[in-house]
Amino acid sequence: MGSNPSHQPLISVVITVRNEAAHVGALLDSLRVQEPPLEVVLVDAQSRDGTREVAEAFAARHPGLLRVFEHPGSRGIGRNVGVKEARGEWVAFIDGDCFADSQWLKRLRTRLAQSPIVAGQTVIVGTDRFSHLERVELFQSGYDVTYPSCNLAYHRELFERLGGFDPRFITAEDIDLNLRAVASGATITYEPEAVVYHHLRSTFLRFLIQAFWNGYGRKQLTEKHGRLWGRYRVRRLMAGQRGVVAWARLDAALAGYVTRVITGGGRRLGSGRWADDAANTPA
Repeated sequence: MGSNPSHQPLISVVITVRNEAAHVGALLDSLRVQEPPLEVVLVDAQSRDGTREVAEAFAARHPGLLRVFEHPGSRGIGRNVGVKEARGEWVAFIDGDCFADSQWLKRLRTRLAQSPIVAGQTVIVGTDRFSHLERVELFQSGYDVTYPSCNLAYHRELFERLGGFDPRFITAEDIDLNLRAVASGATITYEPEAVVYHHLRSTFLRFLIQAFWNGYGRKQLTEKHGRLWGRYRVRRLMAGQRGVVAWARLDAALAGYVTRVITGGGRRLGSGRWADDAANTPA
């Protein structure tokens, strides 16, 4: 525990889940031991595997720590709902298939006192064939904006000023948020000691499906922000494609990208505030 934790800002940990019964218990246990003050807000996207029941049982055992809500929709929509229900001055995001190091919030809190956005280190837990593959980095004004929202914290005031996550994104909603934040003048600080462990997809097929939707989301980014290829470190990206698994991931991502090109009909996602406010409103 840090000194005088009651004098520190409240951090709201926001989680959106769907069918994560196998992992959500370990996640909540890892949050129970974090440095206070904190609260946990979990938004269940209508799971069918008992995820909500696991969370509600945890809430009953630990009164005052966890509040559970239900709202259908994407991860971005769920996180927006969670932030609206949150009470904290700062918000930290983590996913249902993750669990946090015991010092996670303490490390984030220290950095949040200095920076409006803090990204932690995400360590992959899973099959060795997949775990060595790196993120496809994208840079804006010298900042890596691809830090994922499974280990990302924002000052709530900035998050709300930006309008939260764009609910139109299938994936890459976190990259879009980070792009908008940096474009507004905010800085992103990386804290490698704020560690979250992320369970990788359990099968090769699920791994490829995830890569497909990641590629789809990257195309949505270009529809909203214009041409982005100049901001990728393409040489580093291609140098990292070693082995069959790496090339399979790239092929799946390109398939997702092309699918969006074909099905998007040439339309662009407007860069202004999105019209579908109803998608951000709790049920």
